[in-house]
Amino acid sequence: MAEASISVDEDQFICPVCLDLLKHPVTINCGHSYCMVCIYKHWDQEDQRGVYSCPQCRETFTQRPVLRRNNMLAEVVEKLKKTEVRAASPAHCYAGAGDVECDFCTGRKLKAIKSCLVCLASYCETHLQPHYQSPAFKKHKLVKASKQLQEKICSQHDKLIEIYCRTDQTCICYVCMMQEHKEHDTVVSAAERTEKQRELKQQQRKSQQRLQEKENQKQELKKTIKFIKLSAQSAVEDSERIFTELIRSIEKKRSEVTELIRDQEKTELSAAEELLEQLEQEITDLKRRNTELEKLSHTEDHIHFLQVTKHQKMGLHMIVLYCIKSFLSCVSPTAEVPVSLPPEPKTRQDFLQYFFPLTLDPSTLYHKLSLSEENKMVTWRGGAQRYPDHPERFDHWPQVLCKEGMSGRCCWEVEWNNGGWGVSISVSYKDISRKGKRDEFAFGGNSKSWSLLCSSILSFWHNNVETKIPGRSSSRIGVYVDHSAGTLSFYSVSDTMTLLHTVHTTFTQPLYAGFWLRKGMLKLCDPN
Repeated sequence: MAEASISVDEDQFICPVCLDLLKHPVTINCGHSYCMVCIYKHWDQEDQRGVYSCPQCRETFTQRPVLRRNNMLAEVVEKLKKTEVRAASPAHCYAGAGDVECDFCTGRKLKAIKSCLVCLASYCETHLQPHYQSPAFKKHKLVKASKQLQEKICSQHDKLIEIYCRTDQTCICYVCMMQEHKEHDTVVSAAERTEKQRELKQQQRKSQQRLQEKENQKQELKKTIKFIKLSAQSAVEDSERIFTELIRSIEKKRSEVTELIRDQEKTELSAAEELLEQLEQEITDLKRRNTELEKLSHTEDHIHFLQVTKHQKMGLHMIVLYCIKSFLSCVSPTAEVPVSLPPEPKTRQDFLQYFFPLTLDPSTLYHKLSLSEENKMVTWRGGAQRYPDHPERFDHWPQVLCKEGMSGRCCWEVEWNNGGWGVSISVSYKDISRKGKRDEFAFGGNSKSWSLLCSSILSFWHNNVETKIPGRSSSRIGVYVDHSAGTLSFYSVSDTMTLLHTVHTTFTQPLYAGFWLRKGMLKLCDPN
């Protein structure tokens, strides 16, 4: 019987791992097919986790599947190898725009199907046969036809690039290694690829972890939105039940309360939904990034892999946690409500009678800040300064405390300028933590400090809770403390004193003035 012809696309029988025609094909539980050796090697790498996955669809299996050769698929692949040359019309094999041409065809060139990394040439099906049949080409590495072969030739020595210089982080040839890179740390490209592959997998794991964190945050935010809706609806129902029992004379008041509740619901939902949209965008970006890394990890071209991964940078930042924390603090029933108390002094002259001279303490100074003008001015330097180790020095946050402890009534003023980055003007107990990166070690991030953040907007921080302050910031700020009364006030200073914010609390220890700045300078002012 005549052998039936096969009219199928060769790409349907390409192994997704080695990118070559299937060899000893097997089909796993999800329906995807691979070379038996390729899928075994992939699962060998997943043995430690105890979970096995499909490289294409990522379906996982808790037990390692037992595989058998797919005989039907193997026969189709063998017939395809024998018949694809004569079955294909020559007109369809000619190289077109964007195709890789066969380097050995004369006249009108045919489309190349493979490139040899040893010969540095591309071959059509006909001229490729010696690589399949001759033992001399047995060790040659064939890959999908590529136009990038010339990138693997050293432009200086016309030699094959197969060495990686770790010192200069570049790919070189053997002659380069013996000459200008002679004293450098060099390895073969395959060895460096293995190392970079390991780093890439670590980046993938971190990316997947961040993706899971974002998903968890998304779910928490959705719960918050649901809570807001239920709370608002409950408030409306309660108000309607109460006001219905009252006489018609208070009907107007009932409507006003309902409207206020609806306005509050709209405001809080708007803020939460804006955060949700931002979070979903971050998740989309992380998924896209994860897909790009997955595609790169499967390329066989070592040089292309190394040249691309050289420029891969994975950013590491947590944007949404801060936004959620700020949002939840707004709806928290336990949020601190500052109490505005009328200040006892009335005019600037009244305040200045309590003026308290301060000096900055060098032993607390962060290593990228410097002091001048007899320790009255602090300036951001950017580069690390050589200060001796001291148990009272802030080692992460750009902060400094004053030497003098305060009790009773005290007043002082500061001027600042840092190009819009802002400063924090604070008071603190002396036993505030100095060592560590956590937010609670910054002024206003704990129960032992109170801080006014001045930038393009104003906000007050205490115990890591933010209170927005209306109005504009000023380059000169006055601070008034009545320790025994538990009063702390901040003023904008010009010819007059304009109250910005007042809190009323109970101080249990002497207070020390402190400052945070990332750019520019801040200066303690002379009252005159």
